[in-house]
Parts: sequence; C-alpha cells; structure tokens
Amino acid sequence: MDHAQSSYSIFALQLAKQAGQLIKENFKLGMKKEWKQDNSPVTETDHRINQMVLDAVAENFPEHSVNAEEGSAPVEGSTTSWICDPIDGTIPFSHGVPTCVFSLALTHHGEVILGVIFDPFMDRLLYAEKGKPTTLNGKPITVSSSPLAMHNTVVVETPHQLKYDFSPIREKLRKKGIKILTLGSTVYGGMLVASGECIANIFSGNKPHDAAAVKIIVEGAGGKVTDVFGKEQRYDQEIQGCIASNGVAHQDILEIIRESILVG
Repeated sequence: MDHAQSSYSIFALQLAKQAGQLIKENFKLGMKKEWKQDNSPVTETDHRINQMVLDAVAENFPEHSVNAEEGSAPVEGSTTSWICDPIDGTIPFSHGVPTCVFSLALTHHGEVILGVIFDPFMDRLLYAEKGKPTTLNGKPITVSSSPLAMHNTVVVETPHQLKYDFSPIREKLRKKGIKILTLGSTVYGGMLVASGECIANIFSGNKPHDAAAVKIIVEGAGGKVTDVFGKEQRYDQEIQGCIASNGVAHQDILEIIRESILVG
C-alpha cells in the first residue's frame, strides 16, 4: 500500500502543478464563460483541466473511477475514485479575481485517503494523505487553537443545494462578533482553515468535489471535518454539506446550525 500511495502522491502532485499552470495562463479580465443548468458559470479552462484529469486517470489507473465537476468517468465495480474540482472558484476566476484553486482527492470505499489543493497564484500547494500530517509547500501546518469568539473569522459558502435555509447562521455569527468571509470557493476556505488563518468553513452544498480534499487536508492539520449535522459521510457521492473547523470551534458551530435550521 505504501508503494501505491507513493505513486498516487506523485500522480496527484504532478496533476496539480499542470492544472495550476493552465489556470495562470488563462487568467484574465473579460473571460468568456458559459452557464450550466444550475446557473453556475463554466470556462474553457474548467473543461480543459477536467479532461486532463480524466485522461490521466484513464492512462495511469484505468481501474479507478473519476467524479469531477465538469464530467465524470465511473468504472463499474470500482471502490476507488478520484474526486476533482478543476477550478473551485470559477465565479471569481472568470471575473479576474484570484481566489480559486485546483482540488483533487482520492477515495477508497468513500473514505478520503489523499488530497491536494493548489493555489497557483500564491504558489501554495497543500498535500495530505491518510496517517500523515498536512503540508504546505512541503512543511507541516496546523489549524488555529482559537474558539468561536469575537474577532475570529469563519468562511461561509451557501450555494443553496441543500433543502435547509442557512441564511440565519450568518446573523448568529455576526452577533457573536465573528468576521464572515465569503470567497466563492469553499475549497479555498478549507485551505485557510488548515493553515490557521480561519477557524472554520461552513458549506451548504451537496457536491463531493467541493469537500473531499478539504476533509483530509484540514484533518491532517489537526482540525475536524463533518457534514453540517456533525456526522461522518462518504466523499464519493452527494454530501450533506460540510463543516471544516479547527476542532475547537466545531461543537459551537454545530449548535448554531441546529438552532438555525429545521433538521429532518
């Protein structure tokens, strides 16, 4: 397994670098974009990176499935899946705002065993694999130790894909003196949690590619990641949102969510 893990690691890191190069090369104002059925934008760069990942997995690991935002390649009977968001943060990317990242995770029976997040603009490469600490450009990082208290920052991304209304959560956080950051990229938010800049990231979406890499990256840095009700979940299928936190603030955030939305 260690040898396989090493080959997966090399593969994922190389893909991240290649994707990052494409993101930087195609980053500009006045970018052409199309609109998908869910009213979210997609660019040619999203499609190119997505296809690059599909081709690379098919060539190197044909027995593995791929679940990616702009097109997937399921393999019947496969228990191992690559979960990819070619550009998490297409809205800011397509408007010339550099808060977007490449995200790739490897799951086995739904459990994330490897993850990489790459911010090509700041050259921040975060990597984690099961049983090992998360690194940023090769150096271990840790989450903050701050509680859910005044002056701390929480990232909140609410794409309204779940059946619950998350809008009251923002107001409850503000009343506690929490600073709220919305970036248009929940994976970018997860990166900030893992590196200790924010204490939590609340995400109300249901797409696994928005959370799979975040799961192992944040937990490898000492944090905690669950669905929005505090439960563990699979990351090779639709998810029930995601809370990624430093662990210290996790229970308090869960309480705010329970108070704010109708469960059931």
